[in-house]
Amino acid sequence: MRSFFAFILAILGLGALALYSSAFIVHQNEQALVLRFGEPLPAVTTPGLKWKVPFIDTVEKFDKRILDLDTTEQEVTAADQQRLIVDAYARYRIVNLLKFYQNVRNEERVREVVGPLIESEIRRVLGSATLQEVVKDKREALMKEIAAKVNKEGQDYGLEVVDVRIKRADLPQENLVKVYDRMRADRVREATELRAQGEAENNRVRANADKDVTIIKATATQKSDEIRGDGEAERSRIFAGAFGQDPDFFRFYRSMQAYSTALKPDDTRMLLSPNSEFFRYFEDPTGKAAASGAPAQR
Repeated sequence: MRSFFAFILAILGLGALALYSSAFIVHQNEQALVLRFGEPLPAVTTPGLKWKVPFIDTVEKFDKRILDLDTTEQEVTAADQQRLIVDAYARYRIVNLLKFYQNVRNEERVREVVGPLIESEIRRVLGSATLQEVVKDKREALMKEIAAKVNKEGQDYGLEVVDVRIKRADLPQENLVKVYDRMRADRVREATELRAQGEAENNRVRANADKDVTIIKATATQKSDEIRGDGEAERSRIFAGAFGQDPDFFRFYRSMQAYSTALKPDDTRMLLSPNSEFFRYFEDPTGKAAASGAPAQR
């Protein structure tokens, strides 16, 4: 009886082991390929619990998601003979698992097998465009052209290339120095031109200001001369009127002005005749003594 129960338990254990070995799970982001004696069976692309022949079939699982592939940094000569250092990457996914397994085998070999195709197309497409087109004008269109060509060739490997993008497109170091020197020379030239324009504008403004100053001064001088002339005329008119009204006072006033001008506080020497009319108001406030011939005393 014990032998019978042991036999039953052995049978159940082998059955459980066989059941465990015949089942496998495919996750939502996976696809699987069942190999029977090394030969692939149709791909399993739907998620869930799947079955295989235990101890005979093996399972290889692959990613269903979009994957990234970095290319090798390479030098490309553009159509205008400008050299570029290009660093790009591609995004792909496995669409035909059987072809992928037969031609690539696993995801680790994608870089080795498909990478050269992408790099070759990058050199071909970018080599037919100018530096301006690669860097700015047609970059998006060039990337789509590369992706379309690589995608067409990638079908033989069971791959779909979703996109190709340039991470970096720089000039070689020696070209960067030349470009920098040229840019610096251009900036210096522009600065010189702006400085010359500023100097010319400064000279123009100064010339206009000097002209305006000259005109203003001339106008002011003319106006002051006119006012001074009008004042002198008014003064002469007033003096003439005063002389007509009181000739004695006018002679006295003019004599006082002459004394103020001639007799300075410093050393003043004058040689005059004793009967000179210059000092007529010194002897007589009315000035009549000198006029009648009386001698003036000093």
